[in-house]
Amino acid sequence: MSFTRRRFLIKSSLAIGAFGLRGRSALAQQLPSDLGANRIVLLGTGGGPLVGGYSPTPSANLLVYQDVPYVIDTGYGVTFKLLEAGMPLPRLQYILITHHHSDHNLELGPLLYNAWAAGLKTPVAVYAPVGLQALLSAYWQSNRFDIETRISDEGRPDLRKLVAAHEFREGLVLYHDDVRVTALRVLHPPVTESYAFKFELGAKTVVFSGDTTFFPPLADFAKGADYLVHEALYQPGVDALVSRRPNADRLKASILSHHTRAQDVGRIATMANVKTLVLNHFVPSDDKSLTPELWRAAVRTTFAGRIIVGRDLLQLPL
Repeated sequence: MSFTRRRFLIKSSLAIGAFGLRGRSALAQQLPSDLGANRIVLLGTGGGPLVGGYSPTPSANLLVYQDVPYVIDTGYGVTFKLLEAGMPLPRLQYILITHHHSDHNLELGPLLYNAWAAGLKTPVAVYAPVGLQALLSAYWQSNRFDIETRISDEGRPDLRKLVAAHEFREGLVLYHDDVRVTALRVLHPPVTESYAFKFELGAKTVVFSGDTTFFPPLADFAKGADYLVHEALYQPGVDALVSRRPNADRLKASILSHHTRAQDVGRIATMANVKTLVLNHFVPSDDKSLTPELWRAAVRTTFAGRIIVGRDLLQLPL
């Protein structure tokens, strides 16, 4: 990690921890009047729960539209990536989780807590498949002493009452103004409740595949999208990965059963006729020999359109 990044992380941690008795932190006092241009930010692009360094970290994305932030998945590291992307934590408003694998939901509770520590006072709506209520309830219980101590000692609002949990199934997830978010259940065994999201934002459409094996119905779901943000697997890289693991046979079968090979990602993008394909959630994520050129070449065999190979903190205009 570079000295500059290390210094940023240290200062960010201190800024969050410094919120004290007087009620509002420096972060809360200096919230920008707007969040800037409409955009997608890939916060964490690693596939799987392994954290091998600061980048890539597990799955997390930010979508900003008309000054409203939407966080899609909350893999480990999402708090710091949001800060580095310039997103003030007290501005959290919507969080959507594709499925309950830890590389997609591990930092949900801590992200909410960190936003609260930074001055969050407004409601946050969290949308996730069945299991969300239990997940949050367990997190609140595990931190009950700290939360209740800070409420009484520091005069904070009750974080548990600020968070509204919504468990969804396939279909409409949320709708307001000219924003419509729908979910498609994809194929990600053994997880049965695993979803792709389609954001219809005025005239723009953004689709996040979530975790899925090759699933042709996703092409219909993403038809004509401005951006399809799709997970990607490179099988020779997986072969190398499992050769270093003691549970290689079972691990390989598991990985191949519920992720999409790069060539099949291209097939989905072609079938959907998307304007831009963005590769994300790379499997494996820790193999430095898998260059952007290699990923692009693998997808190019089946998709002739625009391809962007994602990386942590990459920003794309809407």
